[in-house]
Parts: sequence; C-alpha cells; structure tokens
Amino acid sequence: MLTLATVNPGEPEVFSSLQGEGPSMGRPSIFVRLSRCNLACRWCDTAYTWRFSGDNRPHRDEVAFERIDNQLTMTEDDAAALILAHPEDRLVITGGEPLLQGAALARMVARLKEARPAFHVEIETNGTVAVHPALDRQVDQFNVSPKLAHSGNDAALALVPERLAQWAQDTRAWFKFVVATPADLAEISALQDRYGIAPDHLFVMPEGTASTVLRERSRWLAEEALERGWRFTDRLHIHLYGDTRGT
Repeated sequence: MLTLATVNPGEPEVFSSLQGEGPSMGRPSIFVRLSRCNLACRWCDTAYTWRFSGDNRPHRDEVAFERIDNQLTMTEDDAAALILAHPEDRLVITGGEPLLQGAALARMVARLKEARPAFHVEIETNGTVAVHPALDRQVDQFNVSPKLAHSGNDAALALVPERLAQWAQDTRAWFKFVVATPADLAEISALQDRYGIAPDHLFVMPEGTASTVLRERSRWLAEEALERGWRFTDRLHIHLYGDTRGT
C-alpha cells in the first residue's frame, strides 16, 4: 500500500503539470505526491503531508492539518492506474519524503514500466533515506534537496554524511539547495567541498511561495550562482499557478 497526499479530501494528489524546478524544469510531467516526512522544515510549502493535528514541530504558519482529510492509502496497482491515465511519459514522485515508502514505490514503478517501458521516473528526496534496492534500479533521476540550517532541522537528522556521500557519487542525482539569505551560501560551499558535489549537478533555488519574493531573491542568487559556477533554478509553478495543490 502507498500513502498519498490529497488535493481535496478523498482525492489523491496525482496530476499533470510542468516540472517547476531543477534540471527538468519546464518538462510536461505526471506528479504523484506522497504523504509523510521524516523532517520538518519551518518553511515547508507542503506541510499538509506531515504536520497533522498533534504534531507540534515548528512551522512558520503554525497550521495543523487533519490527517483524515489530507492523507489516503491505495494499492500500488490503483496508483499506477491513476498515473497511466495521464499521457505524459515522465513521472515525478514527490512528497513528503517518498523514499520512506521505497518498497511499495518499487512495486508501483515496476507496473508503470511494464506498461510503458520508456517511462522516465524522477524522485524528489531530502537525501536522508536510503533507496530501497528494488526501487533504485528503476529510477532514472533523483532530485536531492538537503536541508540547510535555516530549515530548522537538526543537522544530525537532515545532513547524513553516509547518504550525502552516496548521492554525490551517483550520476543520476542532482542537488538542489533552497536559499533564503546570502548566509546560506557558505553552508552550501562547505557541503560541496566536503562531499565533492559536481558544480554542474548543484542547483540553488530561492525560497518562497510568492512570485514577488522569488524575484527579489533571484536577483542576487543568480549572480552568486554565476560567480560560483553553480546552476540556478526558479520555481516555475509558483509563477504560473501560485502556491496551490495539484499544480
């Protein structure tokens, strides 16, 4: 069984859109958003996947969501059928933290690739969870977003040395760091040096859920990326649709 997030109560968050971030930005894709996360970023824009009533982990909005309205379970076969009803040949599995459900995802992706052998599968992860072996061999791309100090997570939980070292050696892995202030850049540089992250696989992205904020931060962040040899990514879906579910 898989545990998914919802767009509306009882409606799983499976949808077609343009990938908004990272190396695949602008590509038509099918998205499936899973529920549950092992971290708690204070600026998380999908807190409805983990901050349920009774969860007091810090978040800037301080909103608690009702689990029954924001989470549902379904079989791997049913999830695959929903995905295959969309015409795109690229799937983005996001969350939450998808790799917490690695075994079930492996079964779902196997069904997808049986139906469409050329299906391209991306997984968005915070980089702290090991990939289930059965899933690992089926994934084409990992979008790895380690959480910096400004996320509010304890570094011992958010930056796992063994995992980061493995991701840095995997050519399928693209790193994406969320940046709120110039002070975050030194932390990124230190991680790049420590783990040998290739600069052409390192993206920096402004934090924000409004176009005005993203544009303001993009002005200086783009210059920093140019100077440091990093890649820059915007948040296309925010500019197109706003901070809304199912986009």
